Amino acid sequence: MNPDALTPATRSVLQRIHRAGRPPLHTLAVEEARLAYEIGAEIMDLPRAPLARIEDLQVPARDGASLRARLYANSPGRLPVLLYLHGGGFTIGNLETHDSLCRQLALQSGAAVLALDYRRAPEHRFPVAVNDAWDALQWLAEEGAAALGLDARRLAVGGDSAGGTLAAVCALLARDAGLPLALQLLFNPGTAAQTNSDSHRRYASGVLLDHPLIEWFFEHYIDPAQRDDWRFAPLLAADHHGTAPAWIGLAECDPLVDEGLAYGDVLRAAGVPVQLELWRGVVHDFIKMGRSVPEARLAHAAAGRALQEAFAT
Repeated sequence: MNPDALTPATRSVLQRIHRAGRPPLHTLAVEEARLAYEIGAEIMDLPRAPLARIEDLQVPARDGASLRARLYANSPGRLPVLLYLHGGGFTIGNLETHDSLCRQLALQSGAAVLALDYRRAPEHRFPVAVNDAWDALQWLAEEGAAALGLDARRLAVGGDSAGGTLAAVCALLARDAGLPLALQLLFNPGTAAQTNSDSHRRYASGVLLDHPLIEWFFEHYIDPAQRDDWRFAPLLAADHHGTAPAWIGLAECDPLVDEGLAYGDVLRAAGVPVQLELWRGVVHDFIKMGRSVPEARLAHAAAGRALQEAFAT
């Protein structure tokens, strides 16, 4: 890619990462990659903002497993709630890597945020993460929100990257189940079955999420024969009519940007209200670089406003 396309702040971040000489994630064992991602998140993310309520809990899954989750809220009362699904290629990422981001979403929106530690590949391959996300959303609607003192009538689902994929899938499953959602909040979502778009070619290297890493994630998560399943590639869903309104936040210099734009187009064509924001000159995962990249803080605020507006209607 052309480095001149990047903002100065983003270019500086990538240069610092390069100078640090850390091995690319796709060259590491899975546990090593998970640890490296967690350490990097603490370095680049905003400090963890203090909130009035932070609570660790367990969410039941259909197979009897208990899934770790964390609730964030900064005010009392029967708050609306966002189920948040972290990114990390279905393979890395956890509650800690996205703790700062979830705190910001709770602060900026005034809503409660429930972050889910869904099960990851390769220990749990497709569609376990999908099932875990959907089980958590159903649990919130049916009993979890009320048990936590939250408003089950005002629910949203969101996520970034792989978590954005899971959120989009949950919005489709919610439509089919008759579960109303105020919003699907999608940061840099993966929506396509293949990595053959122009943006995948443009940003195949030189950015944090490069082609070898994407393929490493997919190899751990899903068999090639399953990649046309719409629960992996929500662009391929037969019908998008009637899904929840969408807010889509994208990074310009991201292999996934074209499929994010395409998903917005598909939803609009199906009559779904879509608000799409594109931040120029930033890369995938920019929303977790708030210490250095001003656009991260702008994106947090924009997502917070979108949640406020959705929950107010």
